[in-house]
Amino acid sequence: MELRQLEYFAAVCKEMHFSRAAENLCTTQSNLSQQIKFLENELGLPLFDRMGRRIALTDAGKILLEQCHLIFERIDYMKGAIADLKRMEGGRLDIGILPGDGDLLFDALLIGFHRAHPKLSIRVTETVDVYEQVLDGTRDLGVTTLPPNPDDRISIIPLFHEEFALAVRADHPLAKSKAVPFEQLRQLKMVMFGPEHQITRVIHSCCQEQGFAIDNPIVTSTLSTLLSLVEQGVGVSILPRLLLDYLNRETIAAITLLHPTPSQDICILHRSDKYMGQAAKVFIHELQAYIRSVTEQTTRSPAVMGSSTDQPDRI
Repeated sequence: MELRQLEYFAAVCKEMHFSRAAENLCTTQSNLSQQIKFLENELGLPLFDRMGRRIALTDAGKILLEQCHLIFERIDYMKGAIADLKRMEGGRLDIGILPGDGDLLFDALLIGFHRAHPKLSIRVTETVDVYEQVLDGTRDLGVTTLPPNPDDRISIIPLFHEEFALAVRADHPLAKSKAVPFEQLRQLKMVMFGPEHQITRVIHSCCQEQGFAIDNPIVTSTLSTLLSLVEQGVGVSILPRLLLDYLNRETIAAITLLHPTPSQDICILHRSDKYMGQAAKVFIHELQAYIRSVTEQTTRSPAVMGSSTDQPDRI
């Protein structure tokens, strides 16, 4: 049994059509049929039921296809491990992140990482489908919220717990408050991201728990515009506390929200059944160190702010 024969067999299974599979493999249909026949003779059982122009897998064919996938995965793993001996002397790392996280997590980190590893190509894409894209292999790594029911093939590395705060203009009546109740959002003009944004989903979930909805918010798709609208006093917003502390804008005050305090867990995702190269391992290590550094540098840690000792103020 040869690897080429297994590849031919898998190609036929993918198309369920000999001529299309032969075309994809750049071989003749007769050669393809011959290789499949060799496999069947060696195994002593037919792999396909041939019904005129249609074909279907036999039970033996289903078993072989399942094992082929495992064999191909191990071969890919082996190739990756051997190629990785070059230790990032080139190659590419594709990372998916949630919209808006680039401003906090990646801008400064990427500059330093690129300087340390100039031959490595890194692509960071903001998307709401981080989990799905890591699962289907589009992204090597994903930085996103903790998935509720992850696939067995997804490995999860906790990164940090993120709390959200109310962002208001520095001269807003609430600006000097240590904390305000979440329900006070009923009275405020909100500036928000679109409904597909993860932050908006968290806010809407908290609103549903409190039995109200945010009326007629101003919606924008970019963080820069959202911050500008808050600075101009057009409205207030809810953003990650760590982001607000990291940006440290004198024109914006960050206020703890209570009852509830919106929060989410951020993690790194990767496929556990695929080889993780040295580049990905180093990037994960540096990202974890970077988050620790940012948290330590901010004057208010998200793990401290929003505790039960804060008393809500009202206007």
